[in-house]
Amino acid sequence: MGGYISSQSVKKIIEINPYMLGTMAGGAADCQFWHRNLGIKCRLHELANKRRISVTGASKLLSNILYSYRGMGLSVGTMIAGWDEKGPGLYYVDSEGGRLKGTRFSVGSGSPYAYGVLDNGYRFDMTVEEAAELARRAIYHATFRDGASGGVASVYYVGPDGWKKMSGDDVGELHYKYYPVVPTPIEQEMVDAPAA
Repeated sequence: MGGYISSQSVKKIIEINPYMLGTMAGGAADCQFWHRNLGIKCRLHELANKRRISVTGASKLLSNILYSYRGMGLSVGTMIAGWDEKGPGLYYVDSEGGRLKGTRFSVGSGSPYAYGVLDNGYRFDMTVEEAAELARRAIYHATFRDGASGGVASVYYVGPDGWKKMSGDDVGELHYKYYPVVPTPIEQEMVDAPAA
């Protein structure tokens, strides 16, 4: 985590290239360094091969690099999301060299809370707007319940034309949208009870 990531203001999405993003969870310096390093390697691949690296290839490259440093104290948990010739790709990569392909992930100390929201609200046929709203709600709940999670809900859409930032909301403001103060039935009875 580190004080930098939990500062509530750090940008936790790292733009690797116009078609690929990485997320930060773990040590801020480790995440930023290795994502920047990955961005350089992706650009070199593009220059040498006259085409962009695939999301699969980029995630495998990062996984192999991190695997070679396993046991040396790195703290990286990331999602690599992008669009290539084969379509969308999403991978989880960690500092031990682990790599998983999937359709949705949540990474970091607040991820159990985000997974609860994602598992409850996810449908395969969601519109982009519905998916963005679900993502905002999941991020909000992770930041609300976990003190080490950040203070901004950044939502990106990754499509055939590259990524686009859809929103960057302060979770303090989302609190009034997703966690309204509604009295419980017992509290309401106390309010409605006649004064003695």
